[in-house]
Amino acid sequence: MARREVTRTRKNTDGDILALCNPGKFWSPRQKSSAIRDIENGRHSYYVSEGFREVDIHVANGPGGKYLRTDPDATTSNNLDDLPDC
Repeated sequence: MARREVTRTRKNTDGDILALCNPGKFWSPRQKSSAIRDIENGRHSYYVSEGFREVDIHVANGPGGKYLRTDPDATTSNNLDDLPDC
């Protein structure tokens, strides 16, 4: 299993995450459905770095189906919605 750092995200006009990105990495961009499958199958994990801290990306269930998110905490700098576009 590889741990993949996410530095950017692709979003639609509603702000929904469509892909995880890290420019220059062979796996980037990784479509949302593929990243969800990677996480659920234990094939790869994804995270956002915040200084020396790594915040894992998880699969969550909502009314519209499965989506990707980081754990809620006191900062927005590691939120997928707040990462630059890719």
